[in-house]
Amino acid sequence: MSRNSARGFAVVSATAVTTVGAVMGVAQAGTGQTGNDAETKATEATLLADLPVGQQAQVQTASVTQQANYQAMAADATAKKSAEESARKQAAKDAVAKQKAAEAKAQADKEAKERAEAAKAKSEAGTQSTSAGTTFSQQSSYTVAQVKAIAASIVPSGQFQCFSNIVDHESGWNYKAVNPSSGAYGLVQAYPGSKMSSVGADWQTNPATQIKWGLNYMNDRYGSPCDAWNFWQANGSY
Repeated sequence: MSRNSARGFAVVSATAVTTVGAVMGVAQAGTGQTGNDAETKATEATLLADLPVGQQAQVQTASVTQQANYQAMAADATAKKSAEESARKQAAKDAVAKQKAAEAKAQADKEAKERAEAAKAKSEAGTQSTSAGTTFSQQSSYTVAQVKAIAASIVPSGQFQCFSNIVDHESGWNYKAVNPSSGAYGLVQAYPGSKMSSVGADWQTNPATQIKWGLNYMNDRYGSPCDAWNFWQANGSY
């Protein structure tokens, strides 16, 4: 190997070291290696000066190419990290949207089921419409579905869901529910329960009587069952 070739080989090696140092410069600066960098650059400059001009250009071109390659690798790593972060954020958004859609579907299914049960119970309860209103055949006991059917026949359709929400929280549709602390009674937890006698003497055993009284109470005090439900949500009672 000639002296110039040997020096050319050394320059290439020194250039590679310098290129890596350019990429890792921040880390090296923190470890106190500035002296080594200066020495490497000085060696490279000396060796380059000894080479013919053509070989100097080749070595310098190789250095630029190496630097470009390292810069491309760094750019690819940054782009990959950015893409992964974007994918993570999108996955989180998709999960939230999926959960909300599932909750909305569950609520819609629940309401549809309640309407179907109410319609079925209405048929089973044997309701009979008259010019004076809706009357119901008296029974010794009522299922929740039958009580809901009676309520659906008495409460206006646009107000039924609000009325149902209140009864759900107050008694769970148990027309014989009693509050052990206050003595409140029935579907709408009238206090005292005897207030409902203004609608019928059978207020203790007839859910229709309780529903009529509860509807009158919500209309008179709040304006409608939905207004009563809004108050309930804000105060936890009505």
